[in-house]
Amino acid sequence: MKGLFVTGTDTDVGKTFVTAGIAVALKNMGKDVGIMKPFAAGTPQKTGYKSEDVQLLAKAAQTDDAEELVNPYFFQIPASPFTATKNLGIEFNVKTVLDSFKQLSTLHDILLVEGIGGVMTPILKDYFVTNLIKEMNLETILITSSRIGTVNHTIMTCKMCQNYGIKIRGIIINVLDSKGYPIDILKRDLEELTNIPVIGSIPYVEDFDLEKLSQIITNNISLESLFK
Repeated sequence: MKGLFVTGTDTDVGKTFVTAGIAVALKNMGKDVGIMKPFAAGTPQKTGYKSEDVQLLAKAAQTDDAEELVNPYFFQIPASPFTATKNLGIEFNVKTVLDSFKQLSTLHDILLVEGIGGVMTPILKDYFVTNLIKEMNLETILITSSRIGTVNHTIMTCKMCQNYGIKIRGIIINVLDSKGYPIDILKRDLEELTNIPVIGSIPYVEDFDLEKLSQIITNNISLESLFK
């Protein structure tokens, strides 16, 4: 099994949309791709997977794997796993997540795992998203935005991954709005400051369309190079 962990510089940088776009693009290439979002939070859906994000990822990958595998833990408040368990008075076991990951790894040729928040989002008191990536033994791609401030957030994220021995295969700039850094300048600066390649950018679009996004990804990112 080939896999990648999709993380971001923060929450709301478009990790789910980019992961879904990559999944559709891989499916269009004839690849057997599975998805996983170990932790999700928000208002539960009435049908299908509880998480709207997981539902989108499963639609993109055209999978119907069991919810306990693709999303072992769902919290009904928008918070980190650490905060959610404190506020809701519940407990969970990271081993359950890792067991689900191992099982999913046997079901698909490629597995995309999407994180929650940024790499230092706390899962337990002394266990962060970085720890989870390490235990899964995956390399990662980093989703960042073009907003002012993203250089700081991207550098910090890259430094933390370096500290944990996590390899970042590349950075994808997701243009969330029409304001912010010019992409050519941002790409130049991020590559020089982090020594990590910017492997593509997703232009700002008014209305989300999964097939359009997958085409943009196919045209801008060498997916084969990500899974070689």
